[in-house]
Formats: sequence, C-alpha cells, structure tokens
Amino acid sequence: MINKIIMINTVTKNYNENNEFCSYQVTHVNSKVVTSVPLDEANTDYQAIQEWAAIDGNNIIDNGA
Repeated sequence: MINKIIMINTVTKNYNENNEFCSYQVTHVNSKVVTSVPLDEANTDYQAIQEWAAIDGNNIIDNGA
C-alpha cells in the first residue's frame, strides 16, 4: 500500500450532476495520469487516499458542488 500513497500528488473530490460527492480524482506524481476512485472502502486506491490524507500536509481539495 505504501507505494500507492507515495504515488499520489493531489486528490480532489468529484461531484455528480445532483451535487453529491461521488468519487475522488487522483493526480499521480511524475505523470499526467489522472484516475477516478469510487467511494468504496474495499477499494485499495480509496484506502491509499485515506492514508495519504492522514499524513500531515496532505489535503483533499474540495471545490464544492
């Protein structure tokens, strides 16, 4: 799991057309790869985001709905 955490550069909350928080958008370090991660606690990318966000200085961007 530590490798996935290191690879995260930024995390932004995504909202659907009903203004409901529906997923995360992850930008990876040293690449232009952007992935969408569902709100699923069993998903390892979701788990990596939660661990990344717990590290001091890492903040999930929330531009609002």
